Amino acid sequence: MQNNQLIQFTDHGMYVPQADVYIDPWKPVTRALITHAHGDHARWGMKHYLAHEQSIPILKRRLGPQQFESIAYGKPIQINGVEFTFFPAGHVLGSAQIRVAYQGDVWVASGDYKTIDDGISPAFEPVKCHTFITESTFGLPVYNWKPQVDIMEQINAWWRANAAAGKCSVMFAYSLGKAQRILQHLDHHIGQVLVHGSVQNMNEAYEEAGVHLKPTKKVDQSFDKNIFKTALVIAPLSAEGSLWMKKFEPYTTAVASGWMGLRGAKRRDSADMGFVLSDHADWQGLNSAVKATGAQRILVTHGYTAIYAKYLTELGYDAQEVATRFVGEQPEAEKQEEGKEGQP
Repeated sequence: MQNNQLIQFTDHGMYVPQADVYIDPWKPVTRALITHAHGDHARWGMKHYLAHEQSIPILKRRLGPQQFESIAYGKPIQINGVEFTFFPAGHVLGSAQIRVAYQGDVWVASGDYKTIDDGISPAFEPVKCHTFITESTFGLPVYNWKPQVDIMEQINAWWRANAAAGKCSVMFAYSLGKAQRILQHLDHHIGQVLVHGSVQNMNEAYEEAGVHLKPTKKVDQSFDKNIFKTALVIAPLSAEGSLWMKKFEPYTTAVASGWMGLRGAKRRDSADMGFVLSDHADWQGLNSAVKATGAQRILVTHGYTAIYAKYLTELGYDAQEVATRFVGEQPEAEKQEEGKEGQP
């Protein structure tokens, strides 16, 4: 990237030189603007963090005591003449696209986003700009998500059948975002919803941020084993194959992920069932988001970068792929991240 760009891509991350701040940096810096609290975007070691107000309780649990500053959606802040404004990204609670404006030039760093309203995170809002930095985690035409209500009906039917057979249902999902989305749309009349410690940790952060979740209980040693026969347990992928799982026997497992739409994905995660549910935009969502910005210049990060940038170029956009350390929705990254954070 040219060094006279409003946002530069450096070995520390996305840098706004005029304001001397970084967006989602992957190395320690003085001032960091954070799009959301997943570990590939919010890292430990920054001297000062600025994030949406609903991200702060999550960041505190993930990063420990730090110098945090909160900001509301749509409220501009000036840093050395550069205007920064956070807008909803629809990815997880508190996720934001960051609008950066200076001397008539407007960029938007979208972080991770999804364009459907999941009923729990503030819905994605298109932001007009000249340059749009987009992810491409699911940047292929094969990725087209079914309506959330249909997927939740499938999950409830799976749980209901397992409960009738006296088998515990264990759902593997990201502890931040995916877990809360699932539990909020489950049919809690089927049985008890139980959670792993890392999920409970994030549930408490959501409650602190003002989101009232449906009731769950953290799994502990005091539970009568019979409760598991009709229960649904939400746990991170890091729990798969662990000794913690033995208490639920007999059980059946499932994974909720966008990757479940590919043949073989279910086998790779050793799950009995896969449900196609992602907190990232699908092919249609990416394209609609790009179009809605009105931007002519598109910078494509993490995912199918080369393919998606080529597709956009063929449509007439000035599109380029950009290397970053963001990973999007990746099972192995989830296992590493979740394994650090919560205890069973």
